[in-house]
Amino acid sequence: MTGRLEGKIALVTGAGGLRGLGAATAQRFAQEGAFVYVTDLDRAGAGEVAAAIEQAGGQAQALAQDVTSESSWDEIFATIERGHGRLDVLVNNAGIAILKPLPELTAADWERQNKVNLDSVFFGTQRAVALMRNVGQGGSIVNLSSIAGIVGVTMCGAYAAAKGGVRLFSKVVAMECAADNIRCNSVHPGMIETAMQDVARRDNPEGFKQIVSAIPMQRMGSPLDIANMNLFLASDESGYITGCEFVVDGGSTAM
Repeated sequence: MTGRLEGKIALVTGAGGLRGLGAATAQRFAQEGAFVYVTDLDRAGAGEVAAAIEQAGGQAQALAQDVTSESSWDEIFATIERGHGRLDVLVNNAGIAILKPLPELTAADWERQNKVNLDSVFFGTQRAVALMRNVGQGGSIVNLSSIAGIVGVTMCGAYAAAKGGVRLFSKVVAMECAADNIRCNSVHPGMIETAMQDVARRDNPEGFKQIVSAIPMQRMGSPLDIANMNLFLASDESGYITGCEFVVDGGSTAM
């Protein structure tokens, strides 16, 4: 039995660090037969993930990437074209969160979050579409947004603006590229158990408990929950799905 991504070439950004969403996605893709380009600003972190994939019998290549730099994107795509001549799946996963109330939010905070969380999605999607169109075999683009891109979340002003932009940008791409069989969808995680949550749990344990208890399923999700959604959207199983948003939040936005 072949894997669900057998023979596909995938790029996952922000995939350094073994406890992150990008790492889980890259590993899940490799388990299902994809060759995965693992990129991160932290080259060592990306290398750790790629090594874990190869140790498990998969195929991966780690690359350093600054997703806010167009020239860095050009270098990544030049490497992909030299190595495989095509790209079947792009997961724009790289992101940051600077959570502050409006009076404390600086112009630098706003600019940084939009560069990493929104501009990078534009840069990557534009280049992926160009390559996919040139090859003529279609493809899937998965853009990571957030539940903060759908509903209002306090202290998420700049973060929500960027993630909301990802959601609607993805729909426009889907409409422009549907005739080329290039699909584009957004994924919206809720509270997910990553290293980022360790800080919140340590700094404010009681407040953290209250946040988790407010989730209808009474727990945070795991990176694997997001990886499995990304896998579905990357695979041919979702071949008639484009321009949609997929919420993975334990029921938080259903309230």
